[in-house]
Amino acid sequence: MQPSADFDPITTAKKLLREARSGALATLMRGWGDPYCSLVNVATAANGAPLLLISRLAVHTKNILADWRVSLMLDERREGDPLEGGRIMLMGTAAATEDAAARRRYLARHPKAEMFASFTDFGVFEISINRVHLVAGFGRIVDLEAPQILTRVDDARELVDAEPEILAHLNDDHADTVRLYATRLLGGEDGPWQCVGFDPEGIELQLGRRGLRLPFPDRVQAPGSLRQVLRDLAEKARAVAP
Repeated sequence: MQPSADFDPITTAKKLLREARSGALATLMRGWGDPYCSLVNVATAANGAPLLLISRLAVHTKNILADWRVSLMLDERREGDPLEGGRIMLMGTAAATEDAAARRRYLARHPKAEMFASFTDFGVFEISINRVHLVAGFGRIVDLEAPQILTRVDDARELVDAEPEILAHLNDDHADTVRLYATRLLGGEDGPWQCVGFDPEGIELQLGRRGLRLPFPDRVQAPGSLRQVLRDLAEKARAVAP
């Protein structure tokens, strides 16, 4: 299916990927090879790769350590018939990562996991996406390749590395602006929204377990450019009637 005025499959898939906070993880049962499905919480790395915090005592982790092939289904969790909502199936491989940024990004989206994240059996796993299957409603079924929904970060290392300091500044000193981003630009309910992450293509806002993605009008590669984009978005949000 080709993009249309009201449907862009790549934008839709990226939004689902970045806003999801849980999904269904499919692994291959160790010893038998039968499909095994479990519910997991998810986050994303700066490039969009899904992140899991899972215990090596869990069946799905034992399966991954024996055969790293996985699928992960994420949906938009809309009200009403879930089959009428959008979802993506991500196919690829999962492997443990010691990247401190991956752990930090996961815990920013799932702060309650802090209480057990340091247990010796828990670790962060990153899914390397090979293929994507998008179902976004009747007649809107599209197969995508990983590069189409992942975000390039190799040319924006300064921006990615500055994320902790910028997030702290936004949430501590500009909480009202973050709230306006969510409520006036994205239609979110009123509340103490926080910015939990960003990348060259957009920022992630969160209230409780609900995540919202605010895309940038243009790709951002450096902290200075990000500040200007955020100022422009703040002006746009203030101009929207409450």
